[in-house]
Amino acid sequence: MVRSKKENLIIKSSAFVDTGTMPLEYTGYGSDQSPPLTLQNISSDARSIAIIMEDLDIPMIKAFPHWLIWNIPVMSDIPENIPSGKIVDSLHGAIQGIAYGKHEYRGPKPPKIIKNSHRYRFNVYILDAMLDLSSDAKKKKLLDAMVGHILQESSITGIFKNQ
Repeated sequence: MVRSKKENLIIKSSAFVDTGTMPLEYTGYGSDQSPPLTLQNISSDARSIAIIMEDLDIPMIKAFPHWLIWNIPVMSDIPENIPSGKIVDSLHGAIQGIAYGKHEYRGPKPPKIIKNSHRYRFNVYILDAMLDLSSDAKKKKLLDAMVGHILQESSITGIFKNQ
């Protein structure tokens, strides 16, 4: 639940447009680095940012998480290639939870035999607090911890298809 929407949060990436193809370097078949994200209209009440990236097209699973990160300091430009690990020193102690079994960004990598497109949505949450949450948290615990703290949310979706 979003408490207030003073202005709509806008998310862009210099790597791909919304619903556009994700370049190989941001996938598990490339260098598997997180893409850069640019945020506009961030609430002046913001204290931190959280991101959940998930595959929307795995059969029988609503949305499979590939990346969880929270306590990102308020910034309009989130850099690409965020390093792996529970704590991200380059982002002033941001925390990466467990998604796809790891504490890191895991880009698109559907099995080679799957030829249909998959949508990968980056959900960005602007929060009014830093979250007191263990790095061993998974998606549900992160979502639960954000309840009552979400000022704004928006998303950008990249598409990946095996050739």
